[in-house]
Amino acid sequence: MDKDLGNNSMETLCKTCSVQLEKIKNGGRFIDNKEILKTPKKVFTANIPLRMDDGTVEIIPAFRIQYNDARGPTKGGIRFHKNVSQEEVKKLAFLMTIKSSVVDIPFGGGKGGVKIDPSKLSESEKERLSREYIRHFHRFIGPEQDIPAPDVNTNEKIMGWMTDEYEKIKGKKLPGIITGKPLSLGGSKGRSYATSLGGAIILEEYLKEKDIGRVEVAIQGFGNVGSNLAKILHERGHKVVAVSDAEGGILDTNGIDILDLFKKYEKDGDLKNMEGSIEEISNKKLLELDVDVLVPAAIEDQIHEENVDDVKADIILEMANSPITTEADKVLEKSDKVVIPDILANAGGVTVSYFEWLQNISHEYWTEERVNKKLEDYMVRAFKDVLEISKKEGCGFREAAYILGIRKVLEAEKSRGNL
Repeated sequence: MDKDLGNNSMETLCKTCSVQLEKIKNGGRFIDNKEILKTPKKVFTANIPLRMDDGTVEIIPAFRIQYNDARGPTKGGIRFHKNVSQEEVKKLAFLMTIKSSVVDIPFGGGKGGVKIDPSKLSESEKERLSREYIRHFHRFIGPEQDIPAPDVNTNEKIMGWMTDEYEKIKGKKLPGIITGKPLSLGGSKGRSYATSLGGAIILEEYLKEKDIGRVEVAIQGFGNVGSNLAKILHERGHKVVAVSDAEGGILDTNGIDILDLFKKYEKDGDLKNMEGSIEEISNKKLLELDVDVLVPAAIEDQIHEENVDDVKADIILEMANSPITTEADKVLEKSDKVVIPDILANAGGVTVSYFEWLQNISHEYWTEERVNKKLEDYMVRAFKDVLEISKKEGCGFREAAYILGIRKVLEAEKSRGNL
């Protein structure tokens, strides 16, 4: 088994692919369905020379991986992070393949990454790096080929620079090249909080299915996804009792005034010094809180073998990518806890990216209400599809989501004559 894909992805892939094997045979002529999804279709690498403000030049490793395009152009974000590697980008491109399939949008999966610590870059250095990334990879991306978007440590400003650079190279306006852009360059209304809204919709569909009302929630991670999710859940009447960022978190068992906190955090980036009965807590302590719903919305591998037995929440909503290790997931699977997996829970972002792409290529732009209503339709349908498979196969939501996503990709490969 290819362990490079890590966490739950490759292990679940092999298990669920075998379930589909008999359904893919075509007169005895087929490729092993595990193998066709085990290897990315295209891998592009570059060593980008970045001129720093002091005149020196640093060589920056960069990647773009197009994992599978059987269902449509590949789609996936570009992250700037000091720990980026080709193997990490490959795993994330695979997850994007399955995620797009689960929510039934006509995209494949891709991902990009740059191995850099963006906190050490000036704004001008970030802009030069963003433009250089496009110069190095522009031949391999395009509105009908591979569509990037923001990811860890990238944002709409960076997407704007990248869009501008791509259009300069091609000599024409092509807003569909990138999603997550500023509204002024063809971005979609609702895109900035789409991942969070999609997660809230999925959570409330599960609560509705189980006839559960308002819940207590703890959220690890207060970046774009975590902060917007806290705000949305608060506005919908749920009690957010704890939030954290990389520096630690705060707890108020009476419920945090998220709207005030949201404004404060946007202003000074600090969770502390809030008024009221606020207790400062560590990220470790947050994961162990006895709440109804725990939301890992920060980085990978936060729940692992050493702390999984301390997790008390009944429901875990994965808003980060792969926040639970394979070993910890096995423990949770045997418990009475429910894990709503990342490839379903955080798929709102790629769904609204699809809407943005549709608007760009049709030159017809939608209201925020229309975007949010269509997002709800897609997320509710995906939840119901996963729920149906979970009941039919007697498995958890993670395996059910993989069965759904892989089945659709393999059906597309079969229709193309590859299976």
